[in-house]
Amino acid sequence: MGKRIKKLKKIRIHREGVDQLVGGLAFIAIVGYILWHFVAIPWIFWAFIVVFGILYGIAVNFYQCPIRYLNVEDTDGIVVAPADGKIVVIEEVNENTYFHDRRIQVSIFMSLTNVHANWFPVDGKVKFVKHFNGNYHKAWLPKASMENEHTDTMITTEDGTDILCRQIAGAVARRIVTYAKEGEECYIDEHLGFIKLGSRVDVFLPLGTEICVKMNQKTTGDQTIIAKLKK
Repeated sequence: MGKRIKKLKKIRIHREGVDQLVGGLAFIAIVGYILWHFVAIPWIFWAFIVVFGILYGIAVNFYQCPIRYLNVEDTDGIVVAPADGKIVVIEEVNENTYFHDRRIQVSIFMSLTNVHANWFPVDGKVKFVKHFNGNYHKAWLPKASMENEHTDTMITTEDGTDILCRQIAGAVARRIVTYAKEGEECYIDEHLGFIKLGSRVDVFLPLGTEICVKMNQKTTGDQTIIAKLKK
């Protein structure tokens, strides 16, 4: 299961952002036209174009859909970063929702300037996908993992190891999209989902896993190897 089997179609802009980007461009064009032809005050027109042009550029970056392939022949035991961002948690925790034992939690915080596509962290089979409504605390806070709105995807690797990947909504993010389906095989290089605006992804790993990242380290989704499972 660790070998390269499936590939994604190449997409430049994530499908979750097409409507917003088209609508935003139309808004800028219409308001710009009105300001230029009816208000006729040049500095107001150019101020509008500069400010909303910058905001639109941030939105385009946010909704990018990078097509990436991990440059590793065999991905068995490899855990990749499920998101672009920064490592904000590496610690042993009591995971009492599913495992009821100690796990190593690795958390990646995504800021507004990060690409918000999410990737599967391991090869395996989707055991279940569960969505939970909740609060919208700032995503980097420890309590966000359980109290915020989140979606849990449990993946079972070929050797039977269960890996939990949790997509968490933040203070601004209000929509979590998950493409994973129960019973389907999943692979590194495939998109797990998408979270709109600032948010976070947690990965829960078995004790004994070799952690390959450090606190505050920047990660690139599907490229940064964050851990190696114990064989």
